[in-house]
Amino acid sequence: MIAIFCAFFTLLTCVSGVTVVTQSPLITVNKGQTATLNCNLGTVTDSSARWYKQTPGGVPQYVLRFYHGWSSVEYGSGFSAPKFTSTHSSQSDYSLIISNVNVADSAVYYCHTWDSSVRGFCTSEDVTCITVVFGQGTKLNVIDFPLAPPVLTLLPPSTEALKESKATLVCLAEDISVALVHVSWTVNGRSVTDGVWSSAPEKQQDKTFKMSSYLTIDSSDWIDNVDFSCEVSVGSEFTKKSISNSQCY
Repeated sequence: MIAIFCAFFTLLTCVSGVTVVTQSPLITVNKGQTATLNCNLGTVTDSSARWYKQTPGGVPQYVLRFYHGWSSVEYGSGFSAPKFTSTHSSQSDYSLIISNVNVADSAVYYCHTWDSSVRGFCTSEDVTCITVVFGQGTKLNVIDFPLAPPVLTLLPPSTEALKESKATLVCLAEDISVALVHVSWTVNGRSVTDGVWSSAPEKQQDKTFKMSSYLTIDSSDWIDNVDFSCEVSVGSEFTKKSISNSQCY
């Protein structure tokens, strides 16, 4: 089911003309507090918002569904009020609210909706083929201990790699306090997502986590002394490292 879920997400975010569902990438709250996860349905204004919970390595769980014209929330198995509820501030802005959070609530929460404007692409036998649109997911960290900024090492491309048209930068993050983090790359101060791939955090014997993120670049940009930066965030704690050709010599 995980493979189906991921394939569905990948397909739907690449279809031209489909609305873009946006979510906050990372939220960190203390145990016992209330977490509010926001979701914007883009151009969709007459559809409900559904939420799914996925723990690392786990199967997505249907949490709830809410529509701005409803007086109550529809819940998935194992989820109910008052811990889980939903509100809306407009016909396209919805929130998933989790009260009295505990560590077990830590997960990635995906928001999705239906985009009826592309229904014509679907066959009559399968009208949901490309009409379900997922957001990128909000990582929720629930903590009961102080957070520390991760330790970053930003590695330049190898000399051999620079002989090709493309090369790779590696951002190694260690001593991460929690399993869910947000990684961002910038090129000359401009945020980039193309060419970025990040591994899942791996738990270490000391109960911290480590992970790596990779940015594929044009070798010419490295030679031209472009500035590259990697930032890894854990709640309000973050570490940022920058690198350029001139800094390596």
